[in-house]
Amino acid sequence: MSTKAPLSRPDAELRSRAGTLALVGGELAFNFANTTSGRGGPRRLEHLRTADDIAVWAHHAKIIGKQSVRDLQRRFGANPRLADLLLRRGLELRDVVYRIGVALAARRPARSGDVDCMTRIHAECVRVGRLRKIEGIYGWTWNIIAYPVEAILGPIALSALSLVCQADLSRIKQCPGRDCGWLFFDTTKNKNRRWCEMEVCGNRAKQKRLRTRRASR
Repeated sequence: MSTKAPLSRPDAELRSRAGTLALVGGELAFNFANTTSGRGGPRRLEHLRTADDIAVWAHHAKIIGKQSVRDLQRRFGANPRLADLLLRRGLELRDVVYRIGVALAARRPARSGDVDCMTRIHAECVRVGRLRKIEGIYGWTWNIIAYPVEAILGPIALSALSLVCQADLSRIKQCPGRDCGWLFFDTTKNKNRRWCEMEVCGNRAKQKRLRTRRASR
């Protein structure tokens, strides 16, 4: 896991790991979906508890700059409705990307309602974005001052839509590690990646197998 210090609030009891989470999803959308772990189990960990957390993660994922995080945190303090809007829409996008990813990883079609939700969020974001030429190619850009919510969620929604429309869906996988369930896009040549992180979930499974063999002896 990364040890990079997060841009977060000074309250230790409220600080999340949004700024230090491992970005192992292979795609921006899956990295965003992986901001909670242990879904459906007693060890679920939520790392996006506030709008500040989403801004911190967006900087960690290189969507926005460091100064933008500080500016947004000041705006959230002065405008709780803006903070609530980013948190609500951000979690909606994250959870729909997760459900779509889980279905595709299990080789099932995604629910039409989830796909419709993802495309709606994408359309809402690009409606206020601009297509500009950057380093020789065209890409979507957003004015973070005028549209802070779309500036953060737009690139994530675009990543999710590109995955569904253009990617090799057989490379979409879900980590089988205990209390994990993170999603990732397998870029290995033979599609043989199994774990989100071999050093974490892979080693845990290896140690468990070793303990089981020793107990059986």
